[in-house]
Amino acid sequence: MDIKLICDTLCDIPDEIQKKEYLEIVPLTLIMGGNEYKDGVDIDKETFYKSVLETGEVPKTSQATYMQFKEIFEKYIADGKKIICINGASSKSGTYQSALLAKNDVDGDINVFDTEQLSLGAGQFVIRACDMIEEGMDLENIIKKLEEIKDSAKILFAPASFDFLKKSGRVPMTTAVIGNMLNIKPIFYMEKGEIGLETKVRGVKKLVAKLVDLVIERFGTELNEVTLTIGHGCNLEDFEKLKREVEAKLEGKVKKIMTTKGGVCICSHTGPDIIAVSFSK
Repeated sequence: MDIKLICDTLCDIPDEIQKKEYLEIVPLTLIMGGNEYKDGVDIDKETFYKSVLETGEVPKTSQATYMQFKEIFEKYIADGKKIICINGASSKSGTYQSALLAKNDVDGDINVFDTEQLSLGAGQFVIRACDMIEEGMDLENIIKKLEEIKDSAKILFAPASFDFLKKSGRVPMTTAVIGNMLNIKPIFYMEKGEIGLETKVRGVKKLVAKLVDLVIERFGTELNEVTLTIGHGCNLEDFEKLKREVEAKLEGKVKKIMTTKGGVCICSHTGPDIIAVSFSK
């Protein structure tokens, strides 16, 4: 295989995708408790969830660097590979820019791709790229198809409470307090680089139903073309409810259903108790 696929840890992907031999993952840095950790190298998701819940600290993240990408690009170009580098949204992190700068300083066939997404949303592009590589599609057509996927790729995510969004400045304090008191569950979206409030429901039962219904409403008769990823953090009980809802309404109707855990980068802002769905056609 002459294609090397590279992504960063802004892309949350299932374990079976992470294990692909032609994929390499470039870690961002987590800053927590005065220490720095390479995401997925020095700290795993479960350790991160536990630490954040115990301390209530909102960690910070630092972009992957120019040198990280340059060294990886040079390594695989020397091996005769053509490179596709898939990155989290350039509007939310300088990681894409680091990769682009490194590309410009390395001679070879290197394609740096801005997903305009984060977390499971960015992971959609990695999953789809793997599918295309394994189908034997050539590099030019993979890049073309990835661009087309931007029109349908989206993540919907719902933190269990407003607490971490409040601490990280994502929602006003009054909104957070009222939301927690009334058991209001916000559903946020990210689409083409923009994060916003999709809708609000009351209670977990209505939340999981709404997440699935939003997918059905968006694609209608085209559900059979949809790749769906469902994700969670430390809140396994809520995730099991979402999983059952997905199985009841979408199993056998969509092209593929995969599961993963919310990563360090997204959960640093939303908190570790989160459920999410992402999809693309």
